[in-house]
Amino acid sequence: MTGVRLGAEDVDAFLTGLALLGSGGGGDPYTYRHALRTALADAELVLHDPEELGDAPVVPVGMLGGTRMLTEKLPGGQEIPRAVHALTRWTGTEPAALMPFEAAGLNGALAASAAAQLGLPLVDADLMGRAMPRMDQVTRAVGGGAVTPFAMAEPSGQTLLVDSATPTGLERLARSFVAQSGGWAGSAMVAAPASEASTDACLGTLGRALLLGRAHRELPDKPEPERVAGALGGQLLGVGRAVDISRQRSTSFGRASITVLGKSGGVLRLEAENEFLLALLDGQPVASCPDLICVLDRRRATPIAVDSLRPGDDLIIVVLPGPVWWRATPERLRHVDPRAFGLGCDAVLLPTRAPRSAPVPPAPGSARSAPVAR
Repeated sequence: MTGVRLGAEDVDAFLTGLALLGSGGGGDPYTYRHALRTALADAELVLHDPEELGDAPVVPVGMLGGTRMLTEKLPGGQEIPRAVHALTRWTGTEPAALMPFEAAGLNGALAASAAAQLGLPLVDADLMGRAMPRMDQVTRAVGGGAVTPFAMAEPSGQTLLVDSATPTGLERLARSFVAQSGGWAGSAMVAAPASEASTDACLGTLGRALLLGRAHRELPDKPEPERVAGALGGQLLGVGRAVDISRQRSTSFGRASITVLGKSGGVLRLEAENEFLLALLDGQPVASCPDLICVLDRRRATPIAVDSLRPGDDLIIVVLPGPVWWRATPERLRHVDPRAFGLGCDAVLLPTRAPRSAPVPPAPGSARSAPVAR
């Protein structure tokens, strides 16, 4: 995606693509719609291939905490810059560019806004490839790289610098800090050379969000479900109405089970935490993380977040190919498959090497060959 440019006219499409990559989670990217339009009003933002930057230090940025808290504790706009400046003071390394923790949901929009605000290049890569809930699930941590020093700045002005911690230790510290200081914080992770992104990051993800959003923008009003899946380069899992939603706090993030009654009687059940994790059709697994299970409004095909779903919603459910990085080895996959979230199921993934802008061809034994609940 070298040289892809993001302008003010692309903001809505970009945000829609980020919502799709959120797979029901990652926070509402439209929170930063106005900020991003303002930042891009005078100049486009180039999405840089990491190879263009050589060994220049790149700082991953994002927010941690409850994304819904943003409506109660509003951002001042300086949380990411303060975290980046704190990290720079501690390490002595000036960042040459930024990249998002996750090129999905709120964090994708926030990284783009922060890059424009700080006048730094934005790298077209991220450390998750989609939305994930935990810091120990970033690609750098799974690959054995360092995630500290790590800086967090919350809206009231408090700043925390973690000099050294394991990924799981950082997750505990970060959650404790945001729980006691307002619910969320802007964050910056220790810089790494851009050249390392080829092995410890998911590439082209911001560009993918823009492509997905542009494809979505071309859909007509009340599009046919098959057309939606084809335009997004995915597979249609089902069309139906949410008839039951069970929510419980069995984990630190909460868990939800959504039952969708298909138009022709099939039953599709979705298991979710922050994001949609697993889809079962009449009791059989048909799709799972790290692929992207996307739940869309039937009338407008707009993405719906896990915590926004309500009984009676009329839905289209599609699955899009997830990041290639996670499925490259079994060791990587086990960090993000359903079992990593306490679900007793192996990953059920779409075929690889499919074009992002075209429908993924069916393959025997895959989610593509599963019947569609209608």
